[in-house]
Amino acid sequence: MSCAIAVMAKAPQPGRSKTRLVPPLSPEEAAGLSAAFLRDITENLRLVGEEVPIAPFVAYAPAGREALFDGNLAPGTRLILADGTPEMPAGVTGFGRCLLHAVQTLSTAGYSAACVLNSDSPTLPTRYLKRAVEVLDMPGDRVVLGPAEDGGYYLLGVKRPHAQLFADIDWSTDRVAAQTRERAAALGIPLVELGPWYDVDDSDSLARLLDDLGMTPPPGFSAPNTATYIAELGLHILSAA
Repeated sequence: MSCAIAVMAKAPQPGRSKTRLVPPLSPEEAAGLSAAFLRDITENLRLVGEEVPIAPFVAYAPAGREALFDGNLAPGTRLILADGTPEMPAGVTGFGRCLLHAVQTLSTAGYSAACVLNSDSPTLPTRYLKRAVEVLDMPGDRVVLGPAEDGGYYLLGVKRPHAQLFADIDWSTDRVAAQTRERAAALGIPLVELGPWYDVDDSDSLARLLDDLGMTPPPGFSAPNTATYIAELGLHILSAA
């Protein structure tokens, strides 16, 4: 079967979504921006699917909030729960439980490979996603890492759900990508890296996003829904950022 790509996302809700952007945004504005990000990221996946075979998903939490994604995803995007509640191997804690939950679900469903993708990079270049799928389509086991500029990663792609890749990781620190490389090396699995990109999760990265969207052409994906939403917010947001 095709490669599955799952966007790791919380249901967009005021007070629960993009909280590090409050301020300069209000909780309602942050939730709206989160929804715009989701639409753009899943639209980006739809573009990838026009060139290489993929199955797009949103791996969400918490359970019971599925309706909050209505209208915020590109057509054809399906939902899977990834709240980390199943029993996990020793050492897999925190966000790693959610990531492994998503990978295990997609592997069990029979997909040839699975990628977990963040929901903080609406301008991620489409070519990076396509490259991840192409690498995972090659013979033999391998890992694809999309390193984030803050030391984390925006994408991790695997052909098998290796729990060790998610074990004993210092989540939400600048050591995540480095520790993931170490885990892959310890397993003896070749690791292919994509180009670095940035997350939008604080006021500085929001200002960078605004700058990028103002360029012609933008340096990455054009993120039209995000650009439209930011324009709707007006100069209040531009000046605050």
